[in-house]
Amino acid sequence: MSAMLFDLDGVLYEGDRSINGAANTVKWFDQNNIPHLFLTNTTSISRSELVTKLAGFGIKSNKENFLTPPVAARQWLQNNKVNRIALFVPETTKEEFSDFNLITDEHEKVDAVVIGDLAEQWTFETMNRIFRILINNPKAKLIALGMTRYWRTANGLQLDVGPMIKAFEYATGTTAVVTGKPAIEFFQAAVSLLGEKDNSVMIGDDIRGDIQASQKAGLKAIQVRTGKFTAADLESGIKPDVILDSVAQLPEWWQTNM
Repeated sequence: MSAMLFDLDGVLYEGDRSINGAANTVKWFDQNNIPHLFLTNTTSISRSELVTKLAGFGIKSNKENFLTPPVAARQWLQNNKVNRIALFVPETTKEEFSDFNLITDEHEKVDAVVIGDLAEQWTFETMNRIFRILINNPKAKLIALGMTRYWRTANGLQLDVGPMIKAFEYATGTTAVVTGKPAIEFFQAAVSLLGEKDNSVMIGDDIRGDIQASQKAGLKAIQVRTGKFTAADLESGIKPDVILDSVAQLPEWWQTNM
């Protein structure tokens, strides 16, 4: 059987605006009982809030339909028996880490530093605090909730968490454990959640984080011309398996090719 992995922002919606035909596409996959999962690198809202957001666009879902970096990070921490963590994520994301011992004093011992996209909350003071915690705990793991370079907001392109993680890696000599896109393990985890389906397909707007990364994980990758896509992406040397104008064309393509 085949399964579908949907990126969210840039594929099903852009900010607070639904992409035309997105709701009908997801409904088509539901009606045809085709396994699918929503993949997102967002750490600014919880899975419960994502359910509500999609519902506002006419898309039905539940928490179990989403694989997010916090969910993957929580699983990694539990598997590696890491409990004392310093957490730098948006407020709504913290609920995913409620079972851990959260350390707020930078002078206390920590076993891992978990970092998501703080958007406008990024300040020199915050970055330097993270740097000091890592330097004072050389054995602590740096957990990156994704390595997305940037994303498109209503006001234009905006830096994401990836550049910040690169700064911490450079300053401390640490290599981050990445629990979101473009880590191959993130896509492999998604396929596993769907029962290790053959011929899984990823649809996304990010030529590197969605297309190149999912291809490296052994998936077929569909590039849409929405979201952060630009014509220059197709000159990057990365070749999507399929290019569609939008997710609205996906059911027709699926019926013809899968």
